[in-house]
Amino acid sequence: MTIKEQITQEIEKLPEPLLQEILDFVQFLQTKHQAREIREITIMSESSLQKDWLRPEEDAVWKNL
Repeated sequence: MTIKEQITQEIEKLPEPLLQEILDFVQFLQTKHQAREIREITIMSESSLQKDWLRPEEDAVWKNL
């Protein structure tokens, strides 16, 4: 039996009021996972964009903001 099947089986046993808590937790886990992916993408892109960011011309454009 797969983990998904086991989870489904356990959920079927729960009373209705607990199902909202389960849904909240699943949505929290999804959000947490998405945030982790965004951080990883940001870190990976930082090194490739660094050559453009760390130039005197770039500093001059942003210095008045």
